[in-house]
Amino acid sequence: MRAARVFRLSMAHPGDLTELERLITDGTIAASEVTAIIGKTEGNGGVNDFTRGYFTQTLMGMLWRHLNKPAAQLQHEIPCVLSGGTEGVMSPHYSVFCVREDKAAAGRGPALAVGTAFSEPVAAEIVGRRAHVESVTEAVRKAIANAGIERLEDVHFVQVKCPCVTVARASTAIAAGKTPLTSDPGKSMAYARAAGAFGVALGLAEVKPEDFDDASLLSDFSIQSPRASISSGVEVESNEVIVLGNSPHWAGTLRIAHRPMTDALDIGAVVDVLADLGIAAKPQVAAPDAAGIATVLVKCEPDRRGNIRGHRHTMLDDTDINAQRHIRGAVAGLVAGVMGDGRIFVSGGAEHQGPDGGGLIAVIASRNGGGA
Repeated sequence: MRAARVFRLSMAHPGDLTELERLITDGTIAASEVTAIIGKTEGNGGVNDFTRGYFTQTLMGMLWRHLNKPAAQLQHEIPCVLSGGTEGVMSPHYSVFCVREDKAAAGRGPALAVGTAFSEPVAAEIVGRRAHVESVTEAVRKAIANAGIERLEDVHFVQVKCPCVTVARASTAIAAGKTPLTSDPGKSMAYARAAGAFGVALGLAEVKPEDFDDASLLSDFSIQSPRASISSGVEVESNEVIVLGNSPHWAGTLRIAHRPMTDALDIGAVVDVLADLGIAAKPQVAAPDAAGIATVLVKCEPDRRGNIRGHRHTMLDDTDINAQRHIRGAVAGLVAGVMGDGRIFVSGGAEHQGPDGGGLIAVIASRNGGGA
């Protein structure tokens, strides 16, 4: 049987892999077991957030030294999904998902299952269009198969990193006689996230192919996937997919649970997802239970209606601070306050990912305490 372990590691700067290097050199994990990375860097989270690419480049270079594989090859084998922006109490960190064969493992019910996949490179002219949605769907299905998850309801969290269109990529496409959906890099990131969410929804059979068309993206917010977490950036050319769920065919002590967050104040969803894993928050998780939490994954979005529970918010009107930075900081404070730990993955840009103005929270925790 396969067994998954998750290590949540801090970083002193966006290229700091000291803690992962230590785990490899002391034999805690083998470099070949590193299957995926999800993390938060301290950049701005926008188009020009190069901390994400810096971390990825440093990671692949480090793994190359241990695996003797070209870094360019590893970059197409190990999804590395970074979200920029550690506003407020968030602490820069990365979660390393490791998979090993455990022939001696005895099944004790469903355990955390991890699957990964890459799509073919996404051309600039299809970003944010149905062809992009379908390329994500194909990769999601491959990742589910890779995880050996047989029932779609056992999938709890699908992380996708989609490419966006830069000014240079748009110009190249236009010169070749092809028309991108938009030449605005910021809008392109939003359309890419929407395509990713639709692709996950289709891959998990939450919607049917006839339920939407190109015009539905960033328009019909009744179409959503409550299990999708989508990021976009210039540092990738393909859709990178990480599927997390529970499976009786996997061993280990880790399990995952998820809940939709109805809005930015939905502390009840945070408490409930912990309860699903047998962890109490009264009002904060006690230290022994906190030691068993391997990682916390959150998506959030400023409510487009301009209010939260009937009261006006100003996130969308603030020209000094981007709305996504507002919402990341606010939701991170709420979730970290319950967890008692600022090492949480809180990503904005939750278009079509859970309820409008809300999002998703997923937690991976151990039955026996201890994050790995």
